[in-house]
This record gives sequence, structure tokens and C-alpha cells, in this order.
Amino acid sequence: MAKAPRATLGDYFTLRRGTTYKSSLLGHPGPVLLGLASIQRNGGFRRDSLQTYGGESPAKLIVQPGELYLSLKDVTQSGDLLGSVARLPFDHPPGRLTQDTVKLEPKSTDVPIDYLYWLLRTPQYRSFCRSHSTGTTNLGLPRDDFLAFPAAEPTSQQLRIAEALQALDDRIELNRRMSETLEAMARALFKSWFVDFEPVRAKSEGCDPGLPQPLADLFPTRLVDSALGEIPAGWEVSTVGDLCDLDKGLSYKGEGLADDGGMPMVNLGCFGAGGAFKVDNIKRYRGDFKKQHVVGAGDLLVANTDMTQNRIILGSPALLPQMDDERQFLFTHHTFAFRFKAGTGRWRKFLYFTLLQPQFREVAEGFATGTTVLALPRDGLLNLAVVLPPDSLLNAFEQQVEKQLAFSDLLRRQSRILASLRDALLPKLISGELRV
Repeated sequence: MAKAPRATLGDYFTLRRGTTYKSSLLGHPGPVLLGLASIQRNGGFRRDSLQTYGGESPAKLIVQPGELYLSLKDVTQSGDLLGSVARLPFDHPPGRLTQDTVKLEPKSTDVPIDYLYWLLRTPQYRSFCRSHSTGTTNLGLPRDDFLAFPAAEPTSQQLRIAEALQALDDRIELNRRMSETLEAMARALFKSWFVDFEPVRAKSEGCDPGLPQPLADLFPTRLVDSALGEIPAGWEVSTVGDLCDLDKGLSYKGEGLADDGGMPMVNLGCFGAGGAFKVDNIKRYRGDFKKQHVVGAGDLLVANTDMTQNRIILGSPALLPQMDDERQFLFTHHTFAFRFKAGTGRWRKFLYFTLLQPQFREVAEGFATGTTVLALPRDGLLNLAVVLPPDSLLNAFEQQVEKQLAFSDLLRRQSRILASLRDALLPKLISGELRV
């Protein structure tokens, strides 16, 4: 007897809902939690806000690499996470569902997972989710409505389009890894020179610092006592407030947000751990603003708020990248912009790398106030003590990392182009009308 043709998502999948977890066990050894914070807006896996969980994680709640899971709710009010799907990367350890996510369990071994994953990222599916949403404070997508979404057996052309989409995504992922590696190398060099003072310690012990002689000569041969402990001789103890002031961003009105037009606006969603900046999360705003609410490419920003309670975003810095033809950006009240005083702009990258160090992460967590919304006070940043090297060493460091950071930025810009191509191709997946 011939098998009935599959026509909806319910013909391919059953849903397995996750359960609640104990916040006291966050950060303990165990699988990462795959909640709303692990899903990109409009679909895709998000790596930057993951936390391990040391509590109960039965096998039925575990998502294996390559499996799909999604959100049937959205607490952000934007609706961007409602129905959003993620695929746990094949190189990632298994994760655990939360009460906010469900796993898609295939009903048979011949389910076209790759095609269905991209089907759930099409604008047609996203529109379906919004039109079937329920609730006002917390948006929800009923299970039956989700399972009823049309999903006929894919044609050969649709399968080829899905392959093209995956190839684009694979290249974006490769660029991300390369960019992260380059930036990690720059952070490691900063830590060696300006946090651990390794070349100075080596010279003070009569050892070779492992640097070219002209570069090694820029480091002193001894450490001296200071208010911050031992620092290299001739270096200066200062504060962030000695170098710059801070502007707080715009308290914007929701009715000023726009899909297009207006000015691009940096918001809390643009900040990730480790200095990551998410261009895709920039919003556009048509409302009123003041001069102090404007920043440009290359400006240093820091998140002063965190709504995740895991404090990963609080205090995260970002150097605003160059983005196509955009020259000016607004920034929201969840963000501080560094305004360097006359003659101190050369310390911009130095402060950026300073704020990426674990020592500042501890400071940010210690200053964090609030219970529901964490906040970093202005004085917590301005009074932060820093050890400043001579200009000769500052210039040498920037020369060392300049090519790495420039290539990292190039990779990110290339990925934005690839993502635009991917997003333009996605609507064609359902019609299958495109020749690949």
C-alpha cells in the first residue's frame, strides 16, 4: 500500500517540550541550556549567550548535534523569536531544552531535515508565525498551528536551493571562526604585554622575552610597586575618567521604530560576549534625538544593562564597525559611548581590549545593581583604574594587531554580503522557481 504524501510539518515531526531548570545550577558542569537565548532572531543557532547546567537533564530533553529545536513563545514583544528554529551545530556538544523550547523529533528516517530547516527560516513561515500568534504580553504559537504549516515533499529543485542556502551558511560560519581566531590572537597579545607584563618579567629575570630586539627594547627591565600592585617601571596608573567621559544613549519611543528610513540605532541586542557586535540586530529609528546620541564607525561603546541575569552582556564593549554607506548611528540608553578628551583618542583600542579582560568582567559583575534588570553605573566605568604604557609601546601593539583586526573586519563584511544573498534566496525555497 502506497504511503500517503506528506503535506504539513505534522507529517514529519512530533514535538518534545523542554522543562524548567534551577538557576542556582547555572554554570555548573553539564550540557548547555538551549533556551530562547540560544536562537537567533528569525532563525539560526546563537553561540554567545550559552551557559552550562549542572542539574537534571534526562535523555528526552537532550538535543544532539544536527537536531532541530525551536521556540513556540516570544517574551521580547518583537515577535522575531516566535517560531524561530535553530539547528545544533554538528561540532557542538549536546544541549538541554528549557521550558521555552521544543525539539522536533522526526517520525521516520527519511525526513528531509536540511530542507525543512531552511523552510522554517523562510519569510513565508515567519509571516505564518506572526499571523497565528496568541497573547499580548508573551506571544505564543499553538502547537497544532505550527504542525499544520504546509510542507509538501520537496522537489529536486527545492533540495538544490536548500543545498545552496547551506553552502552560504557554512561559509558564514567559517568566516566567523576565522574572525574569532584573529581577534583571540589580538586579545592574547594584549594580555601578555599589558596585563601579565610577560616581556618585562622575562627581562627582569635575565631571560629572552622572545621578541625582535627593537620591540624588546621598548619594555623596561623591572617592575615597581604601585597602588595596583607591581607594574612596569615608567608606566602610569590612571583611570578611565582621566581619558574620557561617557554619554548615555537615547531613551527612544517605540512608535519611532521603523522597518526602513530614519537612522540606524545600536541597541542592547547588538552586543555579544567577547566584543562581538551583531550588525543584524541594528534597528532603525525615525524619532527625535540629540547630538550626544550619535556615534560613528570606530567609536567605542559598552553595554550598561543586562536582562539575561547571566551577566554575559553587562559591560561588553564594542568598536562600531564600518557598515556600507552608513556614517552615523544612534545608540540607546542601554549603552554608554566613550567620548575621549583632547589628545587621548589614541587609547580607544587599548580601552577596548582592557574591557575584554576577565578582570573587568569581575568588576562589571561586582558593580551590577538590580535584580530583574542588571545595570552598570557610570562611575563604575569612569573610576576603573588602568595601567598605561608609553606611547611607543601603544603604537607597537597597534601595528602588531592592525592586520589581524582589519582582516577580521573584512571577513565580517563578507559575511554580511553572504547573509544578504542567503536572505534573498530564502523566499525562493517554497516556490522552487530559481535555477541554482
